[in-house]
Parts: sequence; C-alpha cells; structure tokens
Amino acid sequence: MGPQPLPQVAALPPYVPGKPPTPRPGLRTYKISSNENPYPPLPGVLETAQAAAAEMNRYPDMGCSELYGELSSRLGVAEDELAAGAGSVALIFHLLAAFSGPGDEVVHAWRSFEAYPIAVAAAGATGIEVPLAPGARHDLEAMAAAITERTKVVLLCTPNNPTGAALSHAEVAAFVERVPSDVLLVVDEAYREFVRMDDPVDGLALRRAHDNVVLLRTFSKAYGLAGLRVGYAVAHPVVAAAVRAIAIPFGVSTIAQAAAIASLQAEDMLLERVEGIVAERERLVQGAAAAGWTIPDPQGNFVWLEPADLPGFLAAGEEEGLSLRPFADEGIRVTVAESEATNRLLALLERIPPPA
Repeated sequence: MGPQPLPQVAALPPYVPGKPPTPRPGLRTYKISSNENPYPPLPGVLETAQAAAAEMNRYPDMGCSELYGELSSRLGVAEDELAAGAGSVALIFHLLAAFSGPGDEVVHAWRSFEAYPIAVAAAGATGIEVPLAPGARHDLEAMAAAITERTKVVLLCTPNNPTGAALSHAEVAAFVERVPSDVLLVVDEAYREFVRMDDPVDGLALRRAHDNVVLLRTFSKAYGLAGLRVGYAVAHPVVAAAVRAIAIPFGVSTIAQAAAIASLQAEDMLLERVEGIVAERERLVQGAAAAGWTIPDPQGNFVWLEPADLPGFLAAGEEEGLSLRPFADEGIRVTVAESEATNRLLALLERIPPPA
C-alpha cells in the first residue's frame, strides 16, 4: 500500500459545484445553480483586468497594499485589520487552520454553507452542526447552548447559504454577548449587499465592539468577480495577522486585486445592478407566493425551494433549460438571474403543486 492521506482528509465530504445546464437545441439555457452575478463586468473593470494581465510574468503584490488601502478608506478600518484571500471560502480555511485543530470544536448551523464541514475537517477539528430553526434560520439559542470549553470558533452565515434567511443586528449583537471572548465568532457576509430586511446586521459595528468578531466578505457575488477569486476578512489585528501568516503566498492574483479595486471604484453602478437583482428576487417571491409556494424570506441573490418531488422538479427544470442546485433530499437553491430565467421558473412553480 502506498502513501495514505490523513483520516480526516480521506473522510472529507465533497464540495458540489453548481452544474451547467444541459444544452437544449433551439432553447437558451440558464445556469441558476451557482449564485453567480448574471451581469458582465462593470464598465472599466474588464479593461483594468486586461491591463493587469500584461504583468502576469511578475508575482502579485503579496501584501495587497493597494487593495487594503482602498478597503481601509472605504470601511474606516486600519489596514492591519484586513486579510485577503482567494475568495471568502479560502479565508474560512485559513481561519479554522489558525484557530482550531484536533480536539477542538467548531459550531455552525446546518444546513449552511457547504464548505464549512470541509474546512472544519481539513483543520482536524470537530464540527458541531446545529439544526436550523423554523423559517430555515439560524437557531441562535441552540447554537449558544452548543458552545463548550472545547469550542474555538463559531460560524454564522447571514444571509444563510443555501436557505436565504438572514439574522437581524439585534439578534447577532445579543448572541455575541453569549460567546466567550476567547472564541472566534465569524460572521460570513458573502451576500450582505442584497439584504433588504429591517435591522440588517452591521458587521463593522460588531467588529469594533468585540475583538473576537471576524467579518468575511467577497467580490464573487454582488461585485461579479467569481472567476477571479478574491475576498477579505475584517478582524482584530492579531487575528488578521494570523490569517495572513497561514495563507498561501501570493494567493490573490494581480488581476484579481486590480479588478477588485476597479469594482470598488465603480460601486455606484454596482449598487444599481444589485437593486435590479433584488427587484427580480421580489418578483420571483411574489410569483411563487401567488402559486401557493411558501419559501424562507430570501435576503441573498437566491431562493430556497422544498418541492415534494425533488428529482422530478429538477428534471422539469432541465426541460425548461434551467440548471438548479439540489442539496441532498432537503431542497433546491435557485439563483436570481435574468428575467427570462425567472419567467421559466415561475411557470414551473405554477405547473407543479407546492408541497402539502
């Protein structure tokens, strides 16, 4: 027998990406399985990325100095409170590797972001999965009760991927007070730009008030840079330094850094696009309700469906040229995308009876 991976590596659950739609002759297909932004790059961003590509023979700026400078001025945080990574998912792996290990526990809701159990297992820690409460929301009372002396990290995903429900600021602020100061509380805000609920989480206020709070943000969703892989953490300088220390050197490419800065500078136009996606989400929610479907209050760029016949619903979606994202036998996540994709999904919801 040859070399064998560590047991926790061999047991890692697979990450399942959204698959592209099956080609349909004469029918335009839509990939609404990966929570991607349906719009092309913002004006000027592609040109900036192309210019940056001319220096691909050089290593990236490992210190992400220009990106940190732009984020620092916009967020009102010190540059030493920032850590960049290849998407916020890379930062999850970095944080858990830096702050947890064998014998330690990481508390998170389930179902939640699919990468959490993978990152926990990769760090050698033990995941404590807390079932969602009614409405597919985090059960903060149960999560607080799950914290023990072995807990090193607690993960909150708000809005929650894949169910879409978000936590309020009051809820999270009260929860933070119940988390020991030596336990890292990670607030994953990958979809924060799409939140339109009352009392949305003010992550920066939580971070300023608590040294153990870490914010995770990404340029993959609202900013439309999923293919370039860039995200960032806002944390206490000691925490941010640990993330930077453990990260793969030169992990954020020159092109990704340049495109992220250009996207931040085009933020007004970006927010107009986000409003368009939010409006399309509301049209989808209202149409689903009219067809008799009940779905969790969506605050991301996706909605969560629980059809009675999940395989049948997926097959019907394929016939309509829609690639959807199933999660085991629990439900289906659908990305809010082009208007025609919404039209076809609504036709599907009107034709297929909602669960009893």
